[in-house]
Amino acid sequence: MGILVNKDSRIIVQGITGREGANHARAMREFGTQVVAGVTPGKGGQDFEGWPVYNSVAEAKENHDANVSIIFVPPAGAADAVLEAAHAGIPLIVLITEGVPTVDMMRAVQEVKALDALSREQGGPGIRLIGGNCPGLVTSGECKVGIMPNRIYQKKGRVGLISRSGTLTYEAAKLLGDAGLGTSTTVGIGGDPVIGTTFADVLPMFEADPETDAVVVIGEIGGADEEAAAEYIARNMKKPVVAFISGRSAPKGKRMGHAGAIIMGDVGTPESKLAAFGAANVPVADTMPEIVDLVKKALGVTA
Repeated sequence: MGILVNKDSRIIVQGITGREGANHARAMREFGTQVVAGVTPGKGGQDFEGWPVYNSVAEAKENHDANVSIIFVPPAGAADAVLEAAHAGIPLIVLITEGVPTVDMMRAVQEVKALDALSREQGGPGIRLIGGNCPGLVTSGECKVGIMPNRIYQKKGRVGLISRSGTLTYEAAKLLGDAGLGTSTTVGIGGDPVIGTTFADVLPMFEADPETDAVVVIGEIGGADEEAAAEYIARNMKKPVVAFISGRSAPKGKRMGHAGAIIMGDVGTPESKLAAFGAANVPVADTMPEIVDLVKKALGVTA
């Protein structure tokens, strides 16, 4: 079944009538994902390519028993779209939008966490935000909630994949698939400074997943998420973990593409991340293809 999403997930698309929302809703449907409805304020009551459109997330959830929402809303309104879904009680919210103002994301993440805690206190499923500025997530062969290329994730495997980078996520998944390993679930957590879900949040899910035998963590310079992940791995993970750090060869002071790729003092440097993973006995690949070699070694695969 994978983690977070599976063949039974029921997805609504916030911003379905926009160009990006429409294109990726079609691709998700082609993958086999149960996209059940869309939300565009002011266009409620319309039929959009077979999907009913609603003015609010609450209406769509009530009418279609939706449990996942993916958001394709421009940056200025993206945080409010997240909070609308959260207040409607959607358990999993995926924010694809990049360029959301950091102050808006801080507000949204804080409020989602409060609503998550309240939901769990009341016996509910909780509320989780993935992103923003992320490619989404996909359980191979079952359900895609994001913008990943369909062809890479057709065949199910047993390697969990977590990444801050969209394009490197696709490359790693293809390499694992071509090697006959494949992926169970891939989670793109996003590359912004403030995101809803971190490496350390996803790792325990893979540790508990009976369909995942090993985990690949793809990080990058800047921020402290990789260091926190290494600390969690050292204390809690029994399954093997392999890492890759993007940007290790970047000159000091070089600005990277992700807003979250910010080095502060000694935290976030390539040396800091390598040392953290080394202390946790996590092998770090020097190149993307080496990820496959390290996963095979960790799993005892000789072919």
